[in-house]
Parts: sequence; structure tokens; C-alpha cells
Amino acid sequence: MTSASSTTSRLTVTHEHGRQIVVTADGVEIATYVYDPPVPDFESRKPYLHPLRTLDGALVSAYRPNDHRWHKGLQMTISHLSGQNFWGGNSYVHGEGYRVRDNVGRMRHDAFDLVDVTPTGLTLRESLTWITSTEEHWVAERRELRIHGVDPGRGTWTLDFQTALRNIRGAELRVGSPSTHGRPNAGYTGFFWRGPRGWTGGEIVTADGGGPETMGRQSPWLAYTAEHDEVDGGGTVLVFAGTSSAAVPLKWFVRNTPFPAVNPSPAFDEEVVLAPDETLRLAHRVVFADRAWDRAEIEAYAAEHAP
Repeated sequence: MTSASSTTSRLTVTHEHGRQIVVTADGVEIATYVYDPPVPDFESRKPYLHPLRTLDGALVSAYRPNDHRWHKGLQMTISHLSGQNFWGGNSYVHGEGYRVRDNVGRMRHDAFDLVDVTPTGLTLRESLTWITSTEEHWVAERRELRIHGVDPGRGTWTLDFQTALRNIRGAELRVGSPSTHGRPNAGYTGFFWRGPRGWTGGEIVTADGGGPETMGRQSPWLAYTAEHDEVDGGGTVLVFAGTSSAAVPLKWFVRNTPFPAVNPSPAFDEEVVLAPDETLRLAHRVVFADRAWDRAEIEAYAAEHAP
């Protein structure tokens, strides 16, 4: 166990070696990073962040919901990768719909290159290998997660996520989504958050609009606000689209019904093609707030804390 504290954050990090890392702020377990989970093959074994909580302890992530068992909190994943499925579950086939295919890959945690706890945050640097259903190694990933900005006064904390996905297949890789394979408005792939069931029907706010019609559009940030089940009050998840090293623009996959989901997709309706040994780099930021902010509060915070 490693811990650090300050008058503002009182951050504690507990590492269950070989399984997960838990981050606690002011007595609340705000994030658990499960890097080697016992997950069925069909759900695509890979790291995830769950449970995620606001500083007041309210849950803001979902785990294995009955409609999509492979949705687990907040994950980095790709739904269509040159015929392989690192998302989990059925694969979309144009003209046939979703079908069970023997193509579900997994991500292997290889090592933490850095686990650094300071009085104000945690930084993890991790090496992973993406392995296909036929046991081929296709991607060498280097990712960084940084939890910081714990501010009890404002009721916020921040997660920064960066990844470098290097093609080690020996042939090109095509990063896509159901939309690149023919299904409209289903461009989910990449860094994906699944919200709790009680947040269904929440409000979607973007820099120039909002609502479900944001699907497939570009915006530097997107906020999702809703009221909690079980406990009083609400919360806000503010996601900054961030950056992609590909020429393809980041576009939002977002839903508030039939369930809450937010994803800055790097290949919403256009594939990203990686040549052998080429690297796709993505960077995103997520802010968790312990109140349902209005537009003015969201815009002010986004202007102040954009990466």
C-alpha cells in the first residue's frame, strides 16, 4: 500500500498486485482501475475503471449491465479492428445485423512502467498487448492514466488518459466501428464510458448545442448531467474530446436512452488505417463533478480546465 495526503486531497492509493488499483480521496473510493479482470472471453478481457464515484460518493459508472455485459465503466477498446472485436459481445455484419463471431480478442496487462503517487495525484504508465482470438499479437499499447485535480471545494476530480497503439501485426490494421461497416449512428469505438442505469434520460450539453442529436458531431467537449438513484442530488461527467494523431476527426458517440453512454470516437464513420509499425495516439480528459451543472457552469469549467 502506498499513500500520500495533503490538506486538499488526502489521496490514498491501494494496489492489490496482479488485480487492481483503488484511489481514495477524503475517505471516498473515487476510482478503481481493474487491470487484470476475471472476465469471460466473450466479453473481451481488458482493463477498465469501475466503480467511478463523485467526491460525495455517488456512483457514476455501470458494470456488466444486462443489455451489454461487456460494458464495464470506462474502458479503452476498439469494436472493429481488421475483423477482430476488442469490444466484446456480438459483431456487427452489414446486411445481417449483430452476429456471434469467433473473433473476440483480449488485452493483456504486461507491466506498470510507473506507479507514482504524489500529494496531489496518481500517475500510472502501463504496457499492454492486444491479442486476437487466434492468439496473434496485433497491438503494443503504452497508456498513461493520471488522476488529479481533486478539489473538495468545487466537488471535482479529473482523469487524464493517453494511449499509443502501435501496429505490430506485420500488415496494415484498420480501426473502425459499426458505422464504418454500414450501421448509421453507431460509430462507437475507442474510449467509452457507460453510465449508471439511473442516469438514463440525462441531459447532454456540448459547446454549440447538445441533446441526442449530438451523435456523430464534433465538439471540443461534451457534458452529461443527471440525478442519482439511491442518494439525493445529481452529478456531471464532462468529457473533453482531446486529440487523435490520425487525420480522421474525433466525433461523439453519445446516448441518453436506452442507456447513458459517451465516447469520443476516433473512427466514427471513417476508418483509421495504420501501416505496419505505425502508432495511433489518443488523449482524452474526463472531469467528475458532484452536482448537476447548468450550461453556464459547464462552459466556465471547460474554458478553465481544457487540456
